[in-house]
Amino acid sequence: MSIRPITDTLRHIGGGVFIDTASDKLAELVGAVDQSGKQGKINLAITVKKATRGGAMIITGKVIMTKPADEPLEAMLFATPEGNLVADDPNQQKLDLKMVGDGAGAATPATLKQIGFAA
Repeated sequence: MSIRPITDTLRHIGGGVFIDTASDKLAELVGAVDQSGKQGKINLAITVKKATRGGAMIITGKVIMTKPADEPLEAMLFATPEGNLVADDPNQQKLDLKMVGDGAGAATPATLKQIGFAA
């Protein structure tokens, strides 16, 4: 008798659920790798142990997927002498900017003139 392909055994684990799960996880991983451009991994763990009687074997399968890592989120903050982090540079002078309004407090847009240039 020749050795049977491993896929025959995989189809029996969990009544076929193991191989279906592995297929679904592979499709999910391919999409994640395609989107991120980074590598991922699927490990199929198969455990074999002898049953207590009759020469039977108990086969257990587990699908472990490692997706590409997401890019970390970041922010640029400035350290204060006290050891705090703040969004504005504490060493830079603050400008006292104000809106110029029409007297009632509402800003009015300026009219711009177009100047033509001779070619």
